[in-house]
Amino acid sequence: MHSQGKILPQQFYELDDVVAVSRRLLGKVLCTNIRGQTSAGVITETEAYCGRNDKACHANDGLRTARTETMYGPGGRAYVYLCYGIHHLFNVVTNREGLADAVLIRSVRPVEGHSLMLERRSRDALTPVVSNGPGKLTQALGITTGDDGVNLLGERIWIEDRGHSVAAADIIASPRIGVDYAGNHALRPWRFYLKDTPWVSQQ
Repeated sequence: MHSQGKILPQQFYELDDVVAVSRRLLGKVLCTNIRGQTSAGVITETEAYCGRNDKACHANDGLRTARTETMYGPGGRAYVYLCYGIHHLFNVVTNREGLADAVLIRSVRPVEGHSLMLERRSRDALTPVVSNGPGKLTQALGITTGDDGVNLLGERIWIEDRGHSVAAADIIASPRIGVDYAGNHALRPWRFYLKDTPWVSQQ
């Protein structure tokens, strides 16, 4: 099923700077093969979460629960959790095993499987509302909490580099969304998105 570009290697995810990985994921292509149906979207928005000294992170300072256990696995795994009991949110585990860093993918721009994504989202037009939010993009791509722990170098969910380079000047940094509980850590400019694109989540 891998055809359009180069699958990101394990080393990409093992970088010890989750903020850098969050920026580097912009412009990459998130792909899924669900029941033989392929869909994909260019990553346009991300958020970084660090397992150490980051009160916005589920696994901050070693917190281990049934939900966060996946974050402590090796880089290059999917961490998918349920938000508000409704939205399946897709994260990329980074760094080395035991450190619990992750990048939340917040928005994508569809590039493959348009009709499939529209069907999954019950939409009739390919507008940003199809996938401009973390819960929307998982629905559009067919990702659920059943994919928690999936290896991103496998055949179900993977991320490709299709040669689209993103200049630093085209990346906007801002505080993360919806983490007010984290106090001053909520102010960290760890949300990144592509400039001049409508395919970003609404605050």
